[in-house]
Amino acid sequence: MVSLKSDREISLMRKASVIVARILDEMAGMAKPGVSTGELDKFAEARTRELGAQPAFKGYHGFPASVCISVNDEVVHGIPSPKRILKEGDIVGLDFGVIHDGWYGDSARTVAVGSILPAAQKLLDATRQGLMLGIEQCHEGNRVFDIGHAIQKYVEGFGFSVVREFVGHGIGRALHEEPQIPNYGPKGKGIPLKVGMVLAIEPMINAGGYQVRVLEDGWTAVTVDRSLSAHFEHTVAITSKGPEILTLI
Repeated sequence: MVSLKSDREISLMRKASVIVARILDEMAGMAKPGVSTGELDKFAEARTRELGAQPAFKGYHGFPASVCISVNDEVVHGIPSPKRILKEGDIVGLDFGVIHDGWYGDSARTVAVGSILPAAQKLLDATRQGLMLGIEQCHEGNRVFDIGHAIQKYVEGFGFSVVREFVGHGIGRALHEEPQIPNYGPKGKGIPLKVGMVLAIEPMINAGGYQVRVLEDGWTAVTVDRSLSAHFEHTVAITSKGPEILTLI
């Protein structure tokens, strides 16, 4: 069952989401050559608690960290480590969420570590823009697959591919709620979008094929062909005036 949020509930989710956006901005600024993914995670957890929230991911189904940090060919759910040192030319996906007053916020972005190759920048730019085109579909009367269709059509125009195994989701009192939001699919299909829905829309786009596999740690998903992967996400409320991105500051 899809949960529709009131204006008051959306305002509470906005507070959680702004904390997410603020900490993501700070982490993105820290993602420089020589910094470990473990340092980023340690910072994010401390900052979350400083701002009166709780990390949403730590302990979720046993995940051991506060941030999913995925580097280069890692698609999603990378586990931070003090031994994983970022280097010039890497791209690093930062997927992060918090709980504040019982409500969740969730967002992700992939950032450049120093100077990156033009092909990598093209992937980041296309994935970010694909997300924004998907968000533009978040109007009452449209359907769930309209979101993914807009994303898929755009990124495939650059020769990139859309990951199938991981999708977006509803969000609210729980991190993952109905409906699921695929980042691909046929226009005009799926359940109708309604005012009061709050969705975490999160395209994961590969420079090569869309196939992924999970490493032995049970979490980290990587591209099968070892191509680069990018991930962007926003928490979005559907309002009578259209989509509102909650994870912006």
